[in-house]
Amino acid sequence: MLPYAVYILQCANGQHFTGFTTNIAKRLKARSTGEVHFTKDKLPVKVVHLSYFNNKKKANDFERYLKSGSGIAFRNKRLI
Repeated sequence: MLPYAVYILQCANGQHFTGFTTNIAKRLKARSTGEVHFTKDKLPVKVVHLSYFNNKKKANDFERYLKSGSGIAFRNKRLI
């Protein structure tokens, strides 16, 4: 498995959350069990997209892009 992951979750209320991690299994467990503030009241969550990267900067850049206006449009049209 590659070391850096960018993920998109769909929350129970229909919101999407985009994040970056170096340990996807641990992060998804924390998000699914209510340990993380943003998703705590939006459970259950499901993974709708997952991208892996070898390069930390590229992963961070992709996460930031997905949170931008054009990135949200790209996410909605191509990733979810």
